[in-house]
Amino acid sequence: MPTNIEIKARVDSIERLLPIVLALGGSEPVHSRQDDTFFECPNGRLKLRITGDGDGVLIFYRRPDELGPKSSYYTHSATSDPDGLRLVLTDAHGELGRVRKHRAMVQVGDARIHLDSVDGLGDFVELEVAVGERLGPEEATDQARELMEALGIDSQNLAKGAYLDLIMAKL
Repeated sequence: MPTNIEIKARVDSIERLLPIVLALGGSEPVHSRQDDTFFECPNGRLKLRITGDGDGVLIFYRRPDELGPKSSYYTHSATSDPDGLRLVLTDAHGELGRVRKHRAMVQVGDARIHLDSVDGLGDFVELEVAVGERLGPEEATDQARELMEALGIDSQNLAKGAYLDLIMAKL
């Protein structure tokens, strides 16, 4: 079962963080525009992500809505017809809302660092450290904490929940 240790934090500027991320040995950023539609789901979160190139992926995940490093179980499936799938899922489950963002993803060791500019919310950083053959949950949590420190992420800036939760809280 695929699992990450994750954190999400509000940041003043993703442009300020990028040179720090690259200095940590990060790969060149991969940029994408993402449009996430969330659907009613009783046992976790279900979202359909459509990227700027029209590719789609349906993502189910389950993680606690808490601050700090937390475990996130996920599974996903690509689709060649994301707009059609959005209509079917909306009819079947109901749409909760949409989140649109620009993401710069940088790989640093076992971690994916997402520098997100979220429409209507501002700038955020997400860390996802993969749990698996190389790292157990404790080691992945330690790595997430080390990256938080290296990036200057203060615990008071941590966010819980999904971007959709933060958008809904503003309404």
